[in-house]
Amino acid sequence: MTRKPDSFMVAASALWTGALILPFSQSEKTALWDFGLSGPLAVICLLTCLWLMKKNRLSGYCKSALLLGLSIVVSVSVAFNIAVLQGQTGPGFWAMILAVWAMVWRGIDQLANIKTLNRKIATAINLIIPVLFGCWLFFLWQIIVTGFQVPQVLLPPPSMIWARFITSLDILGADFYQTFMKAVLAGYVLGSGTGFVIAIAVDRSDFLKKGMLPVGNLISALPIVGIAPIMVMWFGFDWQSKAAVVVIMTFFPMLVNTVSGLGASGKLERDLMNSYGAGYWQTLFKLRLPAAMPFVFNALKINSTLALIGAIVAEFFGTPIVGMGFRISTEVGRMNVDMVWAEILMAAIAGTVFYGLMALLERMVTFWHPSYRHKN
Repeated sequence: MTRKPDSFMVAASALWTGALILPFSQSEKTALWDFGLSGPLAVICLLTCLWLMKKNRLSGYCKSALLLGLSIVVSVSVAFNIAVLQGQTGPGFWAMILAVWAMVWRGIDQLANIKTLNRKIATAINLIIPVLFGCWLFFLWQIIVTGFQVPQVLLPPPSMIWARFITSLDILGADFYQTFMKAVLAGYVLGSGTGFVIAIAVDRSDFLKKGMLPVGNLISALPIVGIAPIMVMWFGFDWQSKAAVVVIMTFFPMLVNTVSGLGASGKLERDLMNSYGAGYWQTLFKLRLPAAMPFVFNALKINSTLALIGAIVAEFFGTPIVGMGFRISTEVGRMNVDMVWAEILMAAIAGTVFYGLMALLERMVTFWHPSYRHKN
């Protein structure tokens, strides 16, 4: 039986051949061999792709390690030599970038398809794949912006953003403390806690269930840009007004998810509790709240991102001379786009860590859930 050729390796081989033949630059240096290790690496990658197409029995570990290792070496070589091209990139250069992209794609695909019973190896693979994919996206960002000489005002390269991030840690730290530690955390706790408590009251009363849920839905539909100025007039320019916006944004997701979770327990389990003579509160704490925990943590994870967005947007409408939203709005007016992206990076890191902590806490509290038992 004829084996179907690997389409990614065929494409990578053709692209590497094009990179060796086509002009690499539009300037005086037109050959790939004039750019350090790029020429020998291109030949090695081409031979590797041709060899892998014939090695059907090679393990997924070996294929992914070989492809990703070569891709990393080529990417580092390109990153150090891209400045020489000065925006005069030719078709050979972009053929090389596409060839590396095909190798990275195939390497990550091989890594993702590895089946192992070792939990530590499986966990490491699940962590490595998004890291490699994210690094490749940042590499493409850097290469495209530098290769096409995109104006820094429109889109600065990641290297420039990272340099500004490192040199402005004192400013970013003060903005983080004002926005996240004060407004986000306070509003998150108040909004999620209030939504949780009222959800229990709504579950207890049919009157509240029919009256509160439509009102909560109306509140959740209110635009942030309309609420924020009102909260600033009510609570002042400091973090309290931003926390109030966060409370409004996080209240309804917690309310709806908790009400849905309280109704998730099965009729058989509730009948069993009734047969034991359990009252409402015993059934609530022993059965219904534990069954609702996946829904509650779903709301907590949603609110972890909504809270940060709400606080940053609220700072556009009035704040002391510190805060993520304040810094973004003022630096955009000064055309300091690298500082704006540094603030965005800080917000992304804070939101990711916050979401990860909620996911970790969910794993600790709902370890009994069938989805986690299946993974174990």
